[in-house]
Amino acid sequence: MDPVDELIAQAEAGVSLFADRDVLHHSHIPDAIQHRDAEQTQVTQSLLPIIRGSRPSNLLVYGKPGTGKTLVVRKVILKIQEGVKRRNFPIKLVYTNSKVETTLYGLLVSFGRQLGMDDKELPWTGISISALFTRILSKIERDSINVVLVIDEIDFLAKIVSKGSKDILYHVTRANERLQSGSLTFVGISNNLTFKDILDPRVISSLSEEEIVFPNYTIEQLRTIILERIKVAFNSGVVEESASNLCATLAGREHGDARRAIDLIRVAGEIAERDQSTSVIGDHVHTAFEKIEEDKETTAIKSYPLHEKLVLAAVMRANGSTTGGIYNTYKGLCKGVRQKELSQRRITQMLSEIEMSGLISGRLVHQGIHGNTKKFKLTISPDLVRDTLRQDATFEEMV
Repeated sequence: MDPVDELIAQAEAGVSLFADRDVLHHSHIPDAIQHRDAEQTQVTQSLLPIIRGSRPSNLLVYGKPGTGKTLVVRKVILKIQEGVKRRNFPIKLVYTNSKVETTLYGLLVSFGRQLGMDDKELPWTGISISALFTRILSKIERDSINVVLVIDEIDFLAKIVSKGSKDILYHVTRANERLQSGSLTFVGISNNLTFKDILDPRVISSLSEEEIVFPNYTIEQLRTIILERIKVAFNSGVVEESASNLCATLAGREHGDARRAIDLIRVAGEIAERDQSTSVIGDHVHTAFEKIEEDKETTAIKSYPLHEKLVLAAVMRANGSTTGGIYNTYKGLCKGVRQKELSQRRITQMLSEIEMSGLISGRLVHQGIHGNTKKFKLTISPDLVRDTLRQDATFEEMV
C-alpha cells in the first residue's frame, strides 16, 4: 500500500486524542487568563482613557517569552473594541510584530493597510520612510481616528532603528504633536528588559510613559495553566497526570514559559497519535521536548545570513577560543568560500547577537595588562550545527 494512502487510512480509522486542537495554538485567547489578574488590571487601566474619549499614555510591557504579555494585551484590546462599538468615538486598534515585519518600512505599510490605506496611498517602494509616515498621519487626521498601535517584539524594531533610521522612531512617538484631530498611542511588547539601552534618550522618554513587567510563571502555575488547556483540548482521561506535570517541570526549568509548556503537550499529543497510543504519557513529552529543541535550533541556524553561518562555523572549529581566535578562523573560512571578510568589530557584534539566541555562550576572561576578552563555545551539539550547515551548498565540503 502507498505510504501516503496508508497514513491517511490510519488517520481515518483511528480515534483522535484531541477534542479541540486549536486551543493549544498561540493565537487562542482563553476566556480566563490564569495568574494574570493584576497585569490585566494594569493594562486595562492604562488604556481606559480611550473609552472616555482621550488619548492614553504610551505603554511598554516587558517579560520573558511565554509570560502572557501578548495574550493579555490582545484580550484587553478585543474587550475595548467591543465596548467602543456602542460609542460615537472612532477607535482603531492595530497589531504589528516587528519580528515578522523585518523592516521599518514594512512595519509602517502593515500599519497603514490596517487603517484601510491601499497600494496607491502606500506603495511598497519608491518613497521615504518619513513620507510614508506623514501619509499615515494624514489618514489618521483626515478621518479623526484614535489609533492604538501595538508593536509586539519591539526590541527587534529597536535593533532596526539603531542601525539607521534613528530619528524616525522619535517622530513616530511624538506624532500627537503633529495631529490636529485623532490620536496615536503606542503599546510596545518586549522580551528584553534592556532593549531601551540602544535607543535615543528622546525616544525612551516619549515611548515609555507607563511600564508593566510580567513576572515568570512558577512550575505550579504552569501546571494549572496546562491542566486548564488539557480539559478543552484533549478527550477526557487521555493525558496522564505524569505527562502534564512533566510539561510544567520542563517549561519551568528555564524561566516559566507557558507557551513552551503548551507546545510540549500539543506535540506530545501528536506523537502519541502517530504511535496510535490511547494516552499521552511522560515518554511522549520527553520525545516532544527533544523534537522542539532540535527544530528550534535548526530553524535558527537555517535563517542566518551567510556571514553569521560562517561565524557559527568558526565558533564550532575554534570551540572555547577568544574573539580574536574566532575571527582568525572566520577569515580562513571566508577564503574557503571566496567571500570578503567583514571587520572584526562587526564579527564581535555578530557573536553577541548569536549569543542572545542561545546557540553559543560567552565567558569574560581577564588577561591582566592585556585587558578583558571573551571566550565563546557552542551550547548545542556540534553534529546538529554541522548537519544543518551542510544543507547549505556553500558548506557541503567545509564542515
